[in-house]
Formats: sequence, C-alpha cells, structure tokens
Amino acid sequence: MIRVVIADDEAPAREKIARWLSEQPDISVVAAAEDGLAAAQAIAKEQPDVAFLDVQMPALSGLQVAAQLDAATAPLIVFVTAFDEHAVRAFDLNAVDYLLKPYDQERLLRTLERVRSRVAAHDVGTAAVAVGRAQAPPCERLLVPDGERLHLLDAATVDWLEADDNYVHVHTASRRYMLRRTLMDLLAQLGEERFVRIHRSAAVNIGAIGSLTPLFKGDHELHLRNGTTLRLSRRYRDAFFARMGQ
Repeated sequence: MIRVVIADDEAPAREKIARWLSEQPDISVVAAAEDGLAAAQAIAKEQPDVAFLDVQMPALSGLQVAAQLDAATAPLIVFVTAFDEHAVRAFDLNAVDYLLKPYDQERLLRTLERVRSRVAAHDVGTAAVAVGRAQAPPCERLLVPDGERLHLLDAATVDWLEADDNYVHVHTASRRYMLRRTLMDLLAQLGEERFVRIHRSAAVNIGAIGSLTPLFKGDHELHLRNGTTLRLSRRYRDAFFARMGQ
C-alpha cells in the first residue's frame, strides 16, 4: 500500500484529490493538511511514501516544506499549483511530478503511474528535497522540533548556529533547538544575507552581533547582544569583515 499525505489550503482541492486517490486500491491517504506547518507535522508523524504539496500555502510553501524534510526519510514529492510560472520551474525540479490546477482525473492517474514506478524502485524523495532546498527562497521561518510537535521559528530570532556532526544546535535568546541537518545545508536554506560563518562549526546572525574583541594571532572574540561570546577564527576573519563592510 502506498501511503499518501495531501496538503492544500483549499478544502475542495484536498477533497477532490482525496476522493480520486481513494478509488485506487493500492493508495491510502493517511493525512490531509491545510497549511505548510500542518503538512510538515503530518509527514513527520506518518512517514508517508508520497506527499502532494500545494506550492502556495499559509505558514510554509510546498517548496519550503520539501526543503526542510529530512533527506534520509523524505517521501516522494508531487508539487501542485494553480500558477503557470511555477509550472515553468517544474522542468528544473526533480520531484516525481508537478500537477497544474485544474487537472483532471486522467492527469492524476498518469502521476500515480510515475509514483508507483518510483516506489517500486525503492526510490526516495532525497533528490526532490535537495532540489527543493536549492530552489526555495531564503527561509524566513524554520521548522524545529518542540517536544513531539514541530514549531515554526522566525529565522530573525535565531542568534547563532552550532554544528554537531550531522546535527545543528539552533540558539535563540531563550532556547536551544536541535535539528538533524548539517550546518552547510541549513545555511544554504537560510540564505547568505542574514548569517555569516565565524568558525568551522559555527555561524552567527549578523543582527545579533554586539561587538568584537581582537585576540592573539588574528582571532577575535565575538560578543552577541544576548551576552554569548563566540570565537571568530582566522580562517573566516577576512570573509567576515568583508561581509561587515570593512
């Protein structure tokens, strides 16, 4: 049985695709979501084989949901949209398919044939996730685990990022979250405008920086507005000061 999550902020669209999918004997719709956050939570909980993601949804777009999935467990992704400009971009996407609204049942059946072929080949959604990360605009809101749920964290409130093998500790003024991501991957998602690398294992929000203290042999102490002190290593010093306009 192929397990499916549907995410669309329009109830008629969700109901239509759920109805058509329910007619397929090998398809089971395990969850439906009306925004990007609910979609991410449903995917994390249900671990589906396939996710139909509307490109434009509240909270997080379909691309942003795909970009924040764990590549090791990501489902196959089918993007859905009503806008032609996204259809053009579809040619660059490595998602399993791309449905342009309004689509008919025959078109959906062709999508399902592609899905079945990929599932039969034991393919996973890693490629779509990677493409989603590359295609998505800088992320303004970050999905972080908060107990058994996922929490939307405003990227502007993140003070600094700390690499820990295949995990990243996301530090805010009041809490620390842990994501199963690499620092390089997360920085690519957040964009280069807001964060700057200061060490092999750390990056800082430019807006969180308060002052700098020169140290011996070219290193610096970097003091954040929240009182945290970090090390700016020589390796990243020149790039850091270039970003600061020095």
